[in-house]
Amino acid sequence: MSEQLKFIVEQLNKDPFKKNFNLITFDSLEPMQLLQILNDVLAEIDPKQAIDIREEMPEQTIKRMCALLGMLKYKPPGNLSDVSSFRQGLVSGSKPVVHPILHWLLQRLPELKKRAYLARFLVKLEVPAEFLQDDVINDTFHQYEELVEGFKTYHKECELLRTSGFSTAEIRRDISAMEEEKDQLIKRVERLKKKVESVSNHQRMLEQARQLRVEKEREESLTHQKQEQKNQLFQAEQRLQRSQQQLKDVQQAAADADPESLMKRLEEEIKINSYMVSEKLPKELEGMRRTVQYLQKIASEPAMGQADLQELEDQIKEVDSQINQLIEKRMMRSDPMDDKLTLYRQQASIIIRRKESKAEELQEAREKLATVKRGLRQRSSQASSDGGEDIRGDELKRLVGKLRSKGTVYKKKRQEITELKAEYGVLQRTEEILRERHETVQQKLQTMEAEKGISGYSNTQEELERVSAIKSELDEMKGRTLDDMSEMVKKLNSTIVEKKSALAPIIKELRSLRQQCQELNQEYEEKKAQYETCTAGLESNRSKLEQEVKALTEETAQEENRYHYINSMSEITEMQIQRAAEEMKAYVSSDPQEKKKAIREVYLKNISEQELLGKKLREKQKLVRESHSANMEQMMMWRDLEQLMECKRQCFIRAQSQASIGQVIQEGGEDRLVL
Repeated sequence: MSEQLKFIVEQLNKDPFKKNFNLITFDSLEPMQLLQILNDVLAEIDPKQAIDIREEMPEQTIKRMCALLGMLKYKPPGNLSDVSSFRQGLVSGSKPVVHPILHWLLQRLPELKKRAYLARFLVKLEVPAEFLQDDVINDTFHQYEELVEGFKTYHKECELLRTSGFSTAEIRRDISAMEEEKDQLIKRVERLKKKVESVSNHQRMLEQARQLRVEKEREESLTHQKQEQKNQLFQAEQRLQRSQQQLKDVQQAAADADPESLMKRLEEEIKINSYMVSEKLPKELEGMRRTVQYLQKIASEPAMGQADLQELEDQIKEVDSQINQLIEKRMMRSDPMDDKLTLYRQQASIIIRRKESKAEELQEAREKLATVKRGLRQRSSQASSDGGEDIRGDELKRLVGKLRSKGTVYKKKRQEITELKAEYGVLQRTEEILRERHETVQQKLQTMEAEKGISGYSNTQEELERVSAIKSELDEMKGRTLDDMSEMVKKLNSTIVEKKSALAPIIKELRSLRQQCQELNQEYEEKKAQYETCTAGLESNRSKLEQEVKALTEETAQEENRYHYINSMSEITEMQIQRAAEEMKAYVSSDPQEKKKAIREVYLKNISEQELLGKKLREKQKLVRESHSANMEQMMMWRDLEQLMECKRQCFIRAQSQASIGQVIQEGGEDRLVL
């Protein structure tokens, strides 16, 4: 409570209140003064509350304060949860009621200001239903609701802008910098225009430069289209490979399996896929939607402070305690019918868990199978591109013969390569000479173009020819790829028709076997259900027995610990009783020697000895205090004497060291040195 008062006084002494209180003056305030301070704090939150409560009726004051506190979502403490007692305490200006309100308000002042500001626009007016039947009132109310929703969106955008880190000063600086850059660019463009206007044929050169830019943009678009067509071709090849692989798989499955196994496998796949579509995937999708909604809700709300987090933690603790109380009540009034139902509930939960685990295992296995198939497809494509095959004995002999014939061909080709290298050296030299001549001709051409005022014309012409050649090649490639794709589609359609005609008699045979398969599946499901119920019952019985055994072992261990504890305590008690009897016997005995052995006598003797010792020490302390000053003087004298003796010793040592030079003679207060 003292911490609460201290916090309230500190906050009231700060801006904007500046009350200049201390703990004593604040605690000695009258109820009316305390209510006025509460009203001042509420007025800081909502300016409409700035009223002198002496000029207002008490009922109106309490009604106004309670309405604002309810809007601010204030919850009274646990001992003031009754509304009537809370209102009565607020009317009388009771400290146990007003102090918690002030503490709560001053802790959350900025947040409550924002909440009060929003409440002015977001708390909807309650209009009776009979008034809404009027068209004008109904339209006005709808407009009012639309304005409220618009205010919500604008406020969210404003908060996002405030929290995004952008400031108006930075934006203004950026705008001014961009305007300066714009002015500089305009000046540069004007200078370049002036330079170009002095050149002859500048309009033609500008037109050619514009055409060059257009052609470059066209070239970029063509390269982009080429890349897109390559990607489409690659995707079409992949689809073709996948369809071919699927066709191979279908052929192998049709060749290896009989109709019954094929039908069983298909029905199993249908059941698994229906379970995945109807149960597992909707649950996962619903969970993801809930998480997305929860995250969107969190993102749309304003940033939470420490006080909001503390309030949420308190709410969580309250809900946890309520849950625990409900669980205890349920355990207290558990009836035998619930115990019977728990068995079936456990069985159902076990089956559901197994089903979910198997579905997850199936999904993981499918993902692994897809990755393995992709790897196999890549390996097969690499092997087909490399041309790797198994080699047998006859093929090895043929390869050896081919290698021998190719060895002779290799030698001839090698000789031709040496001749070609020599010719290449000659051609390279001629190319260098021609390149030098071409450079000189190009320089002359550039000088002539500059003289005529059409510099860069030859380069532009070459670039245009190169672009037109590339475009023609692209058009040819596009035509070839479209023809190949159309032929490929025709082949695939023809193969699909052939496979359909081949599978038609097999499908007719399968129709006759479907009924038998359904009967077998029904019998299998019944047996499976019986087996699962039996296993679930056995597992639940086993778990119950294990729990009972565990409880009994724990009870046995507790009883053993209790037994050993009681035995040790009884032994200690017996020893204490025995010592007490011996002490009593020695105390009652008439023999003085026995009395001396008693603990009481021993303790009394020790006490008397310690008292004598303390008396002696106190006398000694008294003597030391009385002789302290004399002893200190004597110690100082001894220290001076020690310094004097040290000085004499130093003088004696110095005199001995000077004896080798001469002899010092002291006569009549004079010192003489005799050499």
